[in-house]
Amino acid sequence: MRILAFEALRAVDERDAYANLVLPPLLRKARESAEAGGPRFDARDAALATELVYGTLRHQGTYDAIIAECVDRPLREVDPPVLDVLNLGAHQLLGTRIPTHAAVSASVELARVVLGDGRAKFVNAVLRRIAAHDLDGWLERVAPPYDEDPEEHLGVRHSHPRWVVSALWDALGGGSSGIEELLAADNERPEVTLVARPGRSTAGELLDAVGEGSAVPGRWSPYAVKLTEGGEPGALEAVREGRAGVQDEGSQLVALALANAPLEGEDRRWLDGCAGPGGKAALLAALAAERGAALLAAEKQPHRARLVARALAGNPGPYQVIAADGTRPPWRPGAFDRVLVDVPCTGLGALRRRPEARWRRRPEDLDGFAPLQRGLLREALASARIGGVVGYATCSPHPAETRAVVEDVLKGRGGPAVAAEWIDARPLLPGVPELGDGPDIQLWPHRHGTDAMYLALLRRTG
Repeated sequence: MRILAFEALRAVDERDAYANLVLPPLLRKARESAEAGGPRFDARDAALATELVYGTLRHQGTYDAIIAECVDRPLREVDPPVLDVLNLGAHQLLGTRIPTHAAVSASVELARVVLGDGRAKFVNAVLRRIAAHDLDGWLERVAPPYDEDPEEHLGVRHSHPRWVVSALWDALGGGSSGIEELLAADNERPEVTLVARPGRSTAGELLDAVGEGSAVPGRWSPYAVKLTEGGEPGALEAVREGRAGVQDEGSQLVALALANAPLEGEDRRWLDGCAGPGGKAALLAALAAERGAALLAAEKQPHRARLVARALAGNPGPYQVIAADGTRPPWRPGAFDRVLVDVPCTGLGALRRRPEARWRRRPEDLDGFAPLQRGLLREALASARIGGVVGYATCSPHPAETRAVVEDVLKGRGGPAVAAEWIDARPLLPGVPELGDGPDIQLWPHRHGTDAMYLALLRRTG
């Protein structure tokens, strides 16, 4: 399983792949090989491989700082495959209960297989230096004192780039409250959350199917079920049939808030303008079907549009999936009663699920997304009828990707001003605490147990 974990890390590094896309095929291949008479690979092996991959990626910044203290050259001069093996070994030594001798010997054997004898000796020497202290001992050595450099201290201790620490701190309001809890939550393994699509399945059905003790109802969404014992969602009949799916509870809340926003007049035509990969679109389609409304799901990338079509397959109500660019929409202006745009962003709100994003993103990415985010919101507002509701959502709490985008569009910065007013979104999520000062809402991993989803609701007025 360590070779499998190494292959996953190399794919993340070499191909900018995401672990959640790379790892499942590798696990499936290992299971199929075992069933065909190959090396044993059971559920425990799969769990260990998964922990090695995700744990290493989440704590990479901390481990890099420790490894830098144990090598005789700048870290940038260590070959990336060697660094991957060292990080895997560091995680076993400092982040798991694997005995020291087993962690070192298994990592050295991995190095011998994938790197050769010479570099295996280097790995052995470095890991033995790392094994001299536990994680707390190393953090005392490599993290600068908080009083001297709080952002770097938190970045090393909680394995986040300095600029991400700064951005998240600003998003929380700049005070000391919550920042360590948020950074720690980013490094926790998120529970798998299911959504029962209304009119097609229920949370009760999912709870019964999973079994007592292995799942609990979601905290906020009436359609959410959390798997407490792991498990394979695809083994559930409702998921295989598309009557339920895997969807973070924060994502569910965004769709529910848009669907529950007060609306005068007709409520027949809904639009998801950035629908890929289809989670919110599937929930919106089910909610729309219950009201006799139709959903148009648009996604620019054809391969993602196909994922949306797969997610919506079997929905009882009228819907359509198209490949279309939301900044140059093919539909006529003012055609929809409710519109959602969950815009592309840095993904800083989903670092629990995509830990590699924290190392892949750069501050300049904010400037790259900015024109697209504003363009999508501007066209979403134009797509709504007078009195219609528009939801602007993003899986990032960064101020530059959230309220700043909405305010720029409403005030005409960088384009024509749009006549719209804020809707207070907080009452639309009854029972959910600490949503912010409004009228927009910000969810947080450490407060709500969800991804850090942002939502602004607007009503077109002219």
